[in-house]
Amino acid sequence: MMSGYIDGLGMVLQWGTLLAIAGGTLLGIIMGSLPGLTSAMAIALLLPVTFGMPPVAGIGMLLGALCGAGASGSIPAILLNIPGTPSSVATTFDGFPMAQKGEAGRALGLAIVASFFGGVASMVILSLLAPPIAEFALRFGPAEYFSLSIFGLVIIASVAGKSLLKGLIAGLIGFFISTIGTDPITGVGRFTFDELSLLTGVNLLPALIGLFAISQVLKDAFEYDPYERMKESAHRIDNARPLFVETLKHWKALLIGIASGSVVGPIPGAGGSIASLVAYDQTRRFSKTPEKFGKGYAPGVVSVESANNALLGGALIPTLALGIPGEAATAVLLGGLMIQGITPGPLLFADQSGTIYGIFLAYLVANFFMLLIMCLGIKLFIRVLMVPRKQLLAAILVFCFIGVYGVDGDVFNLYLMLGFGVLGYFLNRYDFGTAPVILGLILGPIAESNLRRGLQSFEGDWTPFFTRPISVTFLVIAAGLLALTLWQNYRSKHPRAT
Repeated sequence: MMSGYIDGLGMVLQWGTLLAIAGGTLLGIIMGSLPGLTSAMAIALLLPVTFGMPPVAGIGMLLGALCGAGASGSIPAILLNIPGTPSSVATTFDGFPMAQKGEAGRALGLAIVASFFGGVASMVILSLLAPPIAEFALRFGPAEYFSLSIFGLVIIASVAGKSLLKGLIAGLIGFFISTIGTDPITGVGRFTFDELSLLTGVNLLPALIGLFAISQVLKDAFEYDPYERMKESAHRIDNARPLFVETLKHWKALLIGIASGSVVGPIPGAGGSIASLVAYDQTRRFSKTPEKFGKGYAPGVVSVESANNALLGGALIPTLALGIPGEAATAVLLGGLMIQGITPGPLLFADQSGTIYGIFLAYLVANFFMLLIMCLGIKLFIRVLMVPRKQLLAAILVFCFIGVYGVDGDVFNLYLMLGFGVLGYFLNRYDFGTAPVILGLILGPIAESNLRRGLQSFEGDWTPFFTRPISVTFLVIAAGLLALTLWQNYRSKHPRAT
């Protein structure tokens, strides 16, 4: 391993490679901070640029985009209550309330440092534990994936807000929407209404942008306050700087976020949304003041953002060791690896150890570039609050339409985005929330396809779902967390009974 790191270090410490990583990180930060433009899109745009580059430089540029977009998704989440990336959904829970209290600079400072620590820690941990983690992820079958989705349902209950029932209803709405498209087993179209664009299911990007960005625009349009500009100018920018000391003071939230991202990241298909929500949920459960969460509480931001970047390092493990993308952006990255002549698989660490450890180090360097660029630009980011709201909303709408249409040039996705925007507006208005819908939309295909495949594999027998060690572990934890959530809700409504 040490010889591999030495060889990899020589590949990374070259001016061309360092400039490529810095350029990719800058583009990733720009793409991640604009609603509708994702890390996967940033990597896709950079793929032609990497042609002819040495492998470590080319992949380093793509990893820089991945790292930058993963961290900068917190910028619109904190400033505008619009997650720049799906993994930034949970950042809005406490980040935006902090901005509303005049602490936008502090929230961004915590998010940047937490993202940096999460990224660095994940690479250190996962580069040392890559073989056993890859082996563990390889053991996941249909029963384990189904149990993971049930665990996700419990997370829905935890982030539902005041009403457990409303949160579950919103999650079930997402589950139902996920059934639209071609049946994963039989290939029969479901709820497509002869619309060709729905044969592949509902695209996550227009759903995400509609539920969060368009719904926020509608909310602001219907509840426009002519004095809002004056209120926004009161936001302090003097504290807009990286807050290393304060971040380390919340070390429990930081460690929980890193652990959540490192565990969820290597699980193929789990995604950043699950990691960040798990981190937020567990940080709140272990907190002595859980009632402060959702009201602008710093540990909520620290845990979520550390989990977001810790997940990205973890997602590289199945991508490199198994050839199975851990999430959407690494699926595009997989194409970049193939272009560079790097064939992912179990023998990769033995056959091309220098290149692989060079890629690990390139991602580590990308985190340092992310920290530098975000720190230099933090006061520029905070000035988004000084833009008149009407102009800002118009710009957001333009970026949303460009981002959604630019994915595949399908006009139907624009109508889909607007439909989700109306749905999100009414869900927020009546306190159902939009996060459970997104989580249900993500977990729905995982739950359905793996349940049916599992029943086919087990010849209709449900027993393996409750006897396989990993599967039953997820189910037991889910049952325990659900019972704890119900008890906490009961205790809050009936304090005298406890």
